[in-house]
Amino acid sequence: MVEVRRTFVVRKPIDIVVSYLRDFAHAQHWDPGTQKCVQSTPGPIGVGTEWHNESKLFGIGTELTYRMMEDQPNRVVFQGTNKTARSVDDLSFATSGPDSTEITYIADITFNGAAKLADPLAKLAFERVGNQVVPTMTEVLEAL
Repeated sequence: MVEVRRTFVVRKPIDIVVSYLRDFAHAQHWDPGTQKCVQSTPGPIGVGTEWHNESKLFGIGTELTYRMMEDQPNRVVFQGTNKTARSVDDLSFATSGPDSTEITYIADITFNGAAKLADPLAKLAFERVGNQVVPTMTEVLEAL
């Protein structure tokens, strides 16, 4: 299993931040690996909503189905799955001064079968991605 954790503050009120990030389709704007992400279940967003995600990291493309597992005012959790991996994106939010929000972003990636052999290299790779998520997500959120 690979875990990447980042905590940072954006200059945007918590309601705007949560409203934006609870729609996982927006991952294509803040996640460096996401090429395309589209809601695949009809209706309003809530627990059980699914998205089709196409990602490419370090030249390797993959597709996952993400599902919203938790939808709270201060936390949203998405789980992505395919044949080789399970990815959990856990985002927690707290007010941090006037018009600012502290975000804790945790990504847990578990590889299945032979893909487990990639864990040591994947840890290094996903740490690099985690370092890219913070400035990208900050820029996107502060531009809202």
